[in-house]
Formats: sequence, C-alpha cells, structure tokens
Amino acid sequence: MNWNWLFTHLAAGLLLPPLNLLLLGTAGYWQARRRPRLGLSLLGLALLGLWLLATPWVAGRLLATLEPPYAPIRGDEAEAIVILGGGLRYDAPEFGGGDTLNARTLERVRYGARLQRLTGKPVLVTGGAPDNESAEGPLMKAALEAEFGVPVAWVEERSANTRENARFSAPLLKAAGIRRIYLVSHVWHLPRAIPEFEREGFGVVAAGTGYQSSGDSHFFDFLPSASALMSSYYACHEWVGRVWYRLRG
Repeated sequence: MNWNWLFTHLAAGLLLPPLNLLLLGTAGYWQARRRPRLGLSLLGLALLGLWLLATPWVAGRLLATLEPPYAPIRGDEAEAIVILGGGLRYDAPEFGGGDTLNARTLERVRYGARLQRLTGKPVLVTGGAPDNESAEGPLMKAALEAEFGVPVAWVEERSANTRENARFSAPLLKAAGIRRIYLVSHVWHLPRAIPEFEREGFGVVAAGTGYQSSGDSHFFDFLPSASALMSSYYACHEWVGRVWYRLRG
C-alpha cells in the first residue's frame, strides 16, 4: 500500500463533498440541543451546500472555472501524445473478472486514440497502482492496441498521482528526444496537470476531453442530480489539488 496516496485520499475525502457537508450536518445535529441556533444554522448550511453542489447549474459553473478554451489540434504542435490515467474498475465480471478501465480513463483513451490517428504521433500512457491492484498503464496500452488499433510506444506504470505521472514519464520521453507533448486528460484536470509536465521541462499542448455544454440554462439545471454532484466533486477536487501542489512547491 502506498501510504502517501492513502493519506492524501483520506485528507481529500474530509475536505470534499459530500463528506465535508455530511460532517458539517453531523456537527449541527450534535449542537442542536445545547446551542439550537448554531446547530440549526450548521444543518441548514450543510443541506443548502449539498443541494447547490448537486444542481447541474452550479456544477457546470464550477467546472467552467477550470476549463481552458478549446483550441483545435493541427497535428504539428508536438512530438508525442501523453494520456493520463483516470482510474480503474475492479473485478469486472463481463471482462472475465479482471480489472478494466473506468469511464474516465476510457474517455481519455478514446480521445487519445483519435488524436493519434489525426497526428500520427507516438503514444505514452501513464498510470500506476497506488492501491496495490492492477496498474493503469498496461491496461490502457491493451485497450488502445486491441480495441482502438493504436500502437503504444511507452508505458509508465509506477505513478500514484498527477505529479508522479509527469516525473516518471519524463525519462521515457527524454530518452527518445521528445520535448513537446500533447497532454490528454479531462479538460478540468489539465490546469493541474500541465504545470507538472512543464516542471519536467516539456512544452505542453493541451488536448482536453470532456468539455461541458455551454447551452442556455433551463428549469432542470436547478434540480439536484447524482451526476451533477459528481461533477462538483471533480471541480472541488481539482481546486484542492492545485492548492496542495502549490503548498508543496
């Protein structure tokens, strides 16, 4: 077990929705008898925060704070494509009981495959096994080659986080003379990921996927949904991650 990864994820869980709001509501419940005004205020804040974060309108605007403007890829801006892992789904019975890519990673892999066919550039996949399960990198390579028909030139499988994605990918790329890369991830993750690869000396071209629709708001955008709460979680996770990386230097 990677203890640094475990501590980081436990700390993040305490800071991020919905657990932070549930803890706030619990504190309000215990204060309600002794200090009714404070207790009810905390309960009200927790419920209001949970409602707002679960609405598509709020979730969309939180993600918009992280999304760089879309720029079409020409094909001559970089020398290689780097695809970042986004997690796995374990013990999938429909895949023979083995581990497989989760929806986030598969979305990144799909766009990386499209980018490779567009540009013809070599591909590096990066993702380790911080929880001592399967490493993401080899599973990403297998999916790209077997399901998308895209060759993978390099596999990085030691990293436990975005910073390590960059740190452990750098030697593989530099040994091949690569200095500029297309970085494939969800668009809301790129503001945190790009500086990490730039720290390693690479020029980075953003190749984001998962842009949110910017259409007009309607009534249902203000009704809570589980998917909107998940989007709010991703946005909050990225902001907390960016602050944490800045504090660590």
